[in-house]
Amino acid sequence: MAIRPPASTAAYRGPRDPIRVVPLREEFGPIAPAPIPAPSLTYRGGPLMTAVQIFTFFWGGGWQGQPQAGLMAQIIGFFDYVVTSPLIDQLAEYGVAGSKIGHGANLGALSIAGAVGPSVDDNAIQQLIQHEISTNSAVPQPTPSSLYFLFAPPGVAVSLGGSSSCTTFCGYHNDINGQIFYAVMPYPDCTGCTGALTALDAITSTTSHELCEAITDPIPGQGWYDDSNGEIGDICAWKTKRLGAYTVQLEWSNHAGRCI
Repeated sequence: MAIRPPASTAAYRGPRDPIRVVPLREEFGPIAPAPIPAPSLTYRGGPLMTAVQIFTFFWGGGWQGQPQAGLMAQIIGFFDYVVTSPLIDQLAEYGVAGSKIGHGANLGALSIAGAVGPSVDDNAIQQLIQHEISTNSAVPQPTPSSLYFLFAPPGVAVSLGGSSSCTTFCGYHNDINGQIFYAVMPYPDCTGCTGALTALDAITSTTSHELCEAITDPIPGQGWYDDSNGEIGDICAWKTKRLGAYTVQLEWSNHAGRCI
């Protein structure tokens, strides 16, 4: 997720906080300067997700009707595929002693009905996730490899640290007290978060970005990180490829010295 100069200056929690976001596509905002120095992720000693366990929340009544209900099913299908895909295999190079990164599992999804206002902030999202974990037996309890995805419905802006989706960013991942790891996917209502992609392709591209970052850097800045360029996905933002039936983002490889 990326703290960058103004256009993609990501919302963040404090001057030393490395929380990063998927920025808007460059053609829809000022272009960030070329990364200097050359990217190189270094391990900071923090936790890694060795076998990611995904559970997904679809928040709001906006997911109940079509075409969103069909899209919800496609997103679930994407998670079923991606957790054992070559995208996860790429991340093996970032395993460390005692923490080998391998395939994960998609544990399910929960649709949370009800109205959501025109905007929602990260604090409310954290409260919702914690409430569902503590009160809903259908929601798995957090482990070191648990990753909760929350998808906001169409027409709802997500705010983080004073910045807003479709104005500054298209998605982010974060942690709650270093114990609960989650990623937030605002609906791509704007060209800055879709470009020429379909809604599904934009969602899977942004989702893959945050998935790989959360696995390799669950607590932003304490896993694999580059002080100048950010996390594994930031370096390759909006560079995509087809993987199976889906569009995913390229991710930085230290071994290859490029986005792959």
